[in-house]
Amino acid sequence: MATKKPLIPGRGLDAILGDINIDNINGTQSDVTASISMVPISDIETNPYQPRKEFDETALQELAQSIREQGVITPITVRRMPDGKYQLIAGERRFRASQIAGLTEMPAYIRVATDGQVMEMALVENIQRENLNAMEIALSYNALIEDCQLTHEQLSQRVGKERSTITNYLRLLNLPAETQLALSQGQISMAHARALINVEDPEKHIAILHDIVNRHLSVHQAEQMVKAAKAEAKPKSPTAKPELPNLHSAAQSRLRQLLGNDVEIVRSRRGKGSMTIHFNNDEDFNRILKLLNQE
Repeated sequence: MATKKPLIPGRGLDAILGDINIDNINGTQSDVTASISMVPISDIETNPYQPRKEFDETALQELAQSIREQGVITPITVRRMPDGKYQLIAGERRFRASQIAGLTEMPAYIRVATDGQVMEMALVENIQRENLNAMEIALSYNALIEDCQLTHEQLSQRVGKERSTITNYLRLLNLPAETQLALSQGQISMAHARALINVEDPEKHIAILHDIVNRHLSVHQAEQMVKAAKAEAKPKSPTAKPELPNLHSAAQSRLRQLLGNDVEIVRSRRGKGSMTIHFNNDEDFNRILKLLNQE
C-alpha cells in the first residue's frame, strides 16, 4: 500500500491531491466519469462555449498571487477529448491565473459531457461564480436555446431563473449593435437597455443612448426620455371638422326633421362640401324620394 503524503498546511487541494496521478485514470473518455486528478496545464484547452469573453487583468493577477500562496482551492472542471487533451468546462479564471502563477498542473474534476452539457455547465458555473455582463448572458442563453433546442421554460429550469428573466435577457439581442456594445462595456445598465428597447426609431434610439452615456442619466430619466419619444411617434389624430356655419347647420336640422333620417352636411372652410342622407332600406329610400319630390 502506498504511503500517503502528509498534508501541508495552507496548500489547499494541492496537498490533498498530491498522491493522485493522472496516469491512474483509463484513457478512454467513456470510462472517466467524475474523478478528481492533477492535470498538466499544458494539456488543457480553453472552452469554446465560455460565456465570458473578457477577463479583468488586475483580478487575474490578484488570483494568481493567491494561488502562489495558497494553491488552487477549488478544482476546475474538464472533459477528456479523443486526442488525450482536456477541454475546460468551468474555471477559466482559475486556469488563467494558474498559468500566470507558473503552475505546471492543477486539480480538476474530469467529467463525461456532450457539447450541449459543456455549454450548460459553463454557463451555469459562470452565472453562479462570476458577474457576466448582460450581453454575455443573453448570448449564452440564446446559444443554449438554439444548439440544445430548449424552450424558454426548459432553459429557465436548467439555469434556475424565472422564465420572464430569460425572456428579458433574450430581448436584448434585438437592440442595435451600438446599444449592445454600450451594455457589454458597462456604459449603460440592463434597466437602461430595457427602456431603450421600446424606442423603435433607430435615430431616436441612438440619440437617447448617447444622452444616457454622455449625461450619465439615471434609469428614471432614461424612461422619461423614452416616454416622450414614444408620444412624439404616435400618429396625430385626424383634423377636427370645421364647424358648420349657421345657415348650413340650420338646414341640416331642418332636413333631419323633414325626412326623419340622419342627414350630414360637411363643409370646408373654402365653402366646398357634401350632404349625405342616410336610409335604412329600399322602402325607406323610396319614402325619402317622395318627400323630396314634394318639396
